Amino acid sequence: MGEAPYTASRASLEAMHEAGVRCLFANLGSDHTGIVEAYAQARRDGYSAALPELVLCPHESVGLSAAHGYAQVSGQPQAVLVHVECGTQTLGGAVHNAARGRVPVLIMAGLSPMTQEGELPGSRNEFIHWIQDVADQRGIVRGYVKYDNEIRTGRNAKQIVHRALQIARSEPAGPVYLVAAREVMEESLPPQPAQPDWWTPVAPAALAPQVADEIAGALEGAAAPLVVTSYLGRDPDAVAALVRLCEMAAMPVIESVPMRVNFPADHPLHWGYQWNTASQNPLLAEADGVLVAGSDGPWIPTRNRPDPGARIYVLDIDPIKEQMPLWHVPATRYARADLAIAVRQVADRLAERGRLDNGMGGERAQRAAAVHDAQRAEWAARERPAAGGTITPGYLVACVRDAIGEDAIVLTEAISNYQVVCEHLRASRPGSLIGSGGGSLGWSGGAAVGAKLAAPEATVVSLVGDGSYLFGVPSTAQWMARRYGAPSLTVIFDNQGWTSPALSALAVHPEGAAAAVGAGTGFAPEADLPGVAAAAGGAYAATVSQAARLPAVLSRALAQVRRGRSAVISVHVPAAAPPPTGLHHPAPVDPGQKEEPPWPG
Repeated sequence: MGEAPYTASRASLEAMHEAGVRCLFANLGSDHTGIVEAYAQARRDGYSAALPELVLCPHESVGLSAAHGYAQVSGQPQAVLVHVECGTQTLGGAVHNAARGRVPVLIMAGLSPMTQEGELPGSRNEFIHWIQDVADQRGIVRGYVKYDNEIRTGRNAKQIVHRALQIARSEPAGPVYLVAAREVMEESLPPQPAQPDWWTPVAPAALAPQVADEIAGALEGAAAPLVVTSYLGRDPDAVAALVRLCEMAAMPVIESVPMRVNFPADHPLHWGYQWNTASQNPLLAEADGVLVAGSDGPWIPTRNRPDPGARIYVLDIDPIKEQMPLWHVPATRYARADLAIAVRQVADRLAERGRLDNGMGGERAQRAAAVHDAQRAEWAARERPAAGGTITPGYLVACVRDAIGEDAIVLTEAISNYQVVCEHLRASRPGSLIGSGGGSLGWSGGAAVGAKLAAPEATVVSLVGDGSYLFGVPSTAQWMARRYGAPSLTVIFDNQGWTSPALSALAVHPEGAAAAVGAGTGFAPEADLPGVAAAAGGAYAATVSQAARLPAVLSRALAQVRRGRSAVISVHVPAAAPPPTGLHHPAPVDPGQKEEPPWPG
């Protein structure tokens, strides 16, 4: 067959691998002939280890979610390959999630071939090459990516890929998008040298010394200082730094819309969580000095905010949210810095000033611990079934927590039960609880595959709503899990409908028609949600309605996962809104005791 030519496709794949990409999550099309050939040559000639692993994804949004989850767990960028503008559009809300979650992902797409008379290898030879040729393919995602570009020649393909990944990895991290015509990716060229040392991400930034001193002085002088954070825990080192700072100042922490473990839940300075709180958080209201450390939504001003006299300081890799058209926190100072470095700087300045004498042994720390203990007692009281053995969300999370232990990686996409998951999971280890960081549903199905590929020894668990489970294209996600040996446990909070839209309507129209007759967001007749996973991926499938059966079913499901088979459990929890009157659906058959037999494979 002769020696395989070195092409722009191979150069691009090598550049990805050099930059830390270990998986290319791919939905292949006619624009990827050079990529397919490069992988085949690598298998034949024995250099597959120099390229990212090709992971086939029958749906693009699942592929991007998988890359998203892999990058979150590993800390390394990953890549997605999609088919021209059609595949780019099918990425859908997953691009939003990667952008808002600040996750480094390279998205690469082909273009319709740029020649039609056979002028170059790869010229148009299928009818779709004309109908998939659009004026501005890159514009589809331009509002969500940090960088978009076209590879116009194979001679600098490796440079362009490295530059894209350098931008993706530099904080605030995020997705980037490249396109290339088929002729370019088929181009033969001399072998390109490795270039990883030339394209490192921008070094993390520190606070200016005077800003660190200003913040330290404000915290030192506050009678009731408080930290509010949402995603500081993207960096585990920042969590340790925040614990040190808070212990020095006896300063409590509230996690607002947390998508990470930002502060250990079992620490006496942890003051709980807030999501779409309907009333003022009194702990936030009494603070006279607030440090917002890594948050897109520290509070909702129409309902819940600090006292107008409180002095607020914003520390963030993205302190004024340039990509959000409307955003403001009334802060005394906004500072852009790496959160771990900045928090350590403030703690060091406090130590140097030497004026704090209350610390963890003082009266303020004792009061904070009392608040913490009272919260936990209140939450623990909810960890029981309702009358008749009905499974409550709090009881469900407590059962999952006790079953999975402290070493699992939990993905949260429970939407209307986000706060319930936070309160009852008691996550204290950095990296043990992860959300998408965005607002588009369906992330967890693919993300669980990516997380498991990134951490093969970990038990991966997804806690999802029934709506978010369906958004995640479970047929694709479960097939991928089976093919690539990435089993996980999925637990569905099945309240038989879209609860969050109903709650949103009731919040705006508390005495409106939806309150009187129902919002019309129910999912009757009920779908067999675990059955989808069983059919597509051979998953262990069970539906549970009675609290007494839940612990045993969870135990069996985890045993299956640890043997290499995914498991999906749908757990019936109470619906938050009544069904609308005047509409009739057949009553669903209660599958409460339905359960798939153990898997022999």
